Amino acid sequence: MRRKNIQYMATYKKRGHKPKTKADKLEALEQESTTAEVFNTLDEGASKTEEWVIKNQKYIFIIVAVVAALVLGYLGYSKFIQEPKESEALNDMFQAQQYFDQAVNGTAKDSLYNLSLNGSEGKFGMLDIINNHGSTKAGNLANYYAGMAYLNLKDYQNAISYLSDFKSSDDALGPIAKGAIGDAFVQLEQPNDALDYYVQASKMKTNDFTTPMYLYKAGIIALQLGENKKALEYFKRIKEDFSTSTEATNIDVFIGKAEAAIN
Repeated sequence: MRRKNIQYMATYKKRGHKPKTKADKLEALEQESTTAEVFNTLDEGASKTEEWVIKNQKYIFIIVAVVAALVLGYLGYSKFIQEPKESEALNDMFQAQQYFDQAVNGTAKDSLYNLSLNGSEGKFGMLDIINNHGSTKAGNLANYYAGMAYLNLKDYQNAISYLSDFKSSDDALGPIAKGAIGDAFVQLEQPNDALDYYVQASKMKTNDFTTPMYLYKAGIIALQLGENKKALEYFKRIKEDFSTSTEATNIDVFIGKAEAAIN
């Protein structure tokens, strides 16, 4: 209602109209009073805001300075501290990775896996990388290499330990690490744990390589545990969703085994 009166007041004055009657004069006074009240309220609000800013100016500057320092600190840390650390870690890991690759493709596997783990001739092994560069991406990747080396050396407890410390969102490495933990539990004759990790590996990333491989392994272990409905579910998914995979080649045989076990 007051807004309407203010608008009327502006129109009233613009036309140069002068109040003639007593009622008109009273209305004009009321409108002037309302307008003054509005502007006084605005002035008071502005004054209070200014007072608050002046009163808390020191704290405002502190907050702004802290935020700026955090942003600049993070950028500086990434550029001048973390990046050099990453580069150094990768350089230190180069020889250990070479040993690991040679072990995978060569014949003297045990000795090469040990060299990959422990290093030689002053060169770091994967365990050194983990201890000295644990906060880097290379340090994280070294957990994967160490875990896989221990798995091949049949040191299953260490394999589980290091592979569990490895974190990855990669489509292949993440599921393979989980699945390798399942392999280690199979060797330790802990099928329930193995099944759990195989299922995790099959769900981490859906792709035509790791998903059917770990569904297949999960199905085999589920059959051994007598969890035949679960086994049937895993085998059927391979047939329906990954029909071109290697695991799908004889999948009907395993579907038949699971169905027969249920019946």
